[in-house]
Amino acid sequence: MKIKLLLSLLLLFTTALANAQDSLAIRKIYDEALVNGKCYENLHYLCKNIGPRLSGSANAQKAVEWGKKLMESYGFDHVFLQEVMVPHWVRGEKEQAKIIDGTKEIAVPICALGMSVATPKEGITANVIEVHSLQELKTLGKDVIKGKIVFFNRPFDPRFIETGMAYGTAGDQRFLGPGEAAKYGAVGVIVRSLTEIIDDYPHTGATVYGDIKIPAAAISTKGANLLSSMLKMRKMPLIKFYFKQSCKQLPDALSYNVIAELKGSENPNKFITVGGHLDSWDLAEGANDDGTGVMQSLEVLRILKTLNYHPKNSIRAVFFMNEENGEKGGIKYAELAAKNKEEHIAAIETDEGGFTPRGFGFTGLSASALKKINKEWKPLLEPYEADRLIAGGGGSDIEPLVSAAPSVVIIGYLPDSQRYFDLHHTAKDVFENVNKRELELGSAAMASLVYLIDQHGF
Repeated sequence: MKIKLLLSLLLLFTTALANAQDSLAIRKIYDEALVNGKCYENLHYLCKNIGPRLSGSANAQKAVEWGKKLMESYGFDHVFLQEVMVPHWVRGEKEQAKIIDGTKEIAVPICALGMSVATPKEGITANVIEVHSLQELKTLGKDVIKGKIVFFNRPFDPRFIETGMAYGTAGDQRFLGPGEAAKYGAVGVIVRSLTEIIDDYPHTGATVYGDIKIPAAAISTKGANLLSSMLKMRKMPLIKFYFKQSCKQLPDALSYNVIAELKGSENPNKFITVGGHLDSWDLAEGANDDGTGVMQSLEVLRILKTLNYHPKNSIRAVFFMNEENGEKGGIKYAELAAKNKEEHIAAIETDEGGFTPRGFGFTGLSASALKKINKEWKPLLEPYEADRLIAGGGGSDIEPLVSAAPSVVIIGYLPDSQRYFDLHHTAKDVFENVNKRELELGSAAMASLVYLIDQHGF
């Protein structure tokens, strides 16, 4: 009995000591991020000195070169590039659109969807048919749709607390809608912008086609509401829509993932990856999508190196290329991980904006493992309000790793989501809409999670 009691006391003492050490380490991480943080000034440079970074563009290449030099300036153990071929789509001249009601014409804001084709030089003018789902296309059929512009007008569902869920349930009309409408003979597609806010800023984003390609554009939510109300007030043949865009697809271009690494002292071929995507849409500076993510990821490594932390496992910060319109960077990273026989323990993606941290979502953890980290790690993260550790999470750049490393745990960084889709894929996604302290708190939360995974695993 005495031996059992002594062992129990020893275990309690050891656990308390480990918790105290972890608590102190996390406090140091937050102090470094909040007092000496570099991610905000780095983001300023990326946004203001480089700007929009659509894959294949000159600015995307500038961002690669600058990112590599920035990583090298911090003295990490290894900085390197991974070659990847990416799509090269260009928007061309500013789009034009108007609602035509007899002799009355009302201009409305639109922007071409990424990977869309151009209209004829004179534009397209046609009757409009409003639908709210892909299923509705099938119900209406070719006889009704042929020769018309299909107007997808399904709004965000405001009942979701996490706005990403609303984006997910509304997103099929943008991503798949133009290709589906083309099958039924539509001459063009207009999609309600994927946001709950009502304003005059259209939201771009990628679309995919089958064999038939027709011009497709997003319309601002104010424009969508106006068009919908006019269609309801007047008979359809009286309302026409005109739009003109000159986008085009160029040959694929050579680009790069940009990677920095701290070598593991015990397990150099086991990796914890944290990353975001370096590319952005061309309407603005790509500040929250995803300049904040790449700068936070780099800041994780900078903080750990500054604190003279020597990781057990190798830790990487990855600037993925081409998340927005192809996801080629994430696919290439996973392909090379498999080829090089790298063992990935965990991969964290930050691609939901630089807002106040709430926690992390985990995919690949058993229920018992998730319960265990909540018991052990939640109290450590709770003082910093980043302690929401839930099932389900990831990101499009890290999800290909699942096939390359089946045991990997993929993790999505979860900031407060309420403002993200006000800015997402619009001309409003600029540096001025990023809060310095929120950004720094996020980098500290991720650095803390990386530290805990490196120290304790799952």
